[in-house]
Amino acid sequence: MSRTAPDGRATTPRRPHLPLRPLWLCRVCAAPWPCPVARLTLRHEYAHDRIGLNIYLCMALHEAAADLYRLNPHDGPDPAALFTRFLGWARPRHLP
Repeated sequence: MSRTAPDGRATTPRRPHLPLRPLWLCRVCAAPWPCPVARLTLRHEYAHDRIGLNIYLCMALHEAAADLYRLNPHDGPDPAALFTRFLGWARPRHLP
């Protein structure tokens, strides 16, 4: 099914860049989730609720750590790398 753009061209619906669990890869582009498109989408969705964004990402981080540890308990995920992947990009570059 296609949609119509404002200029009359047909467009295909976009699939959301959501995580594929338990691997925590993007369902669309297969990059580690949150992928760059998911990050942009989340920044837009939570533009006026930075605390809500951080709470959502903390919950996702917690679930990802549990899933990834279950997949590979002997060589589990690196906590610092997971923190950077899920929360490092969401913090402000400078304090207001």
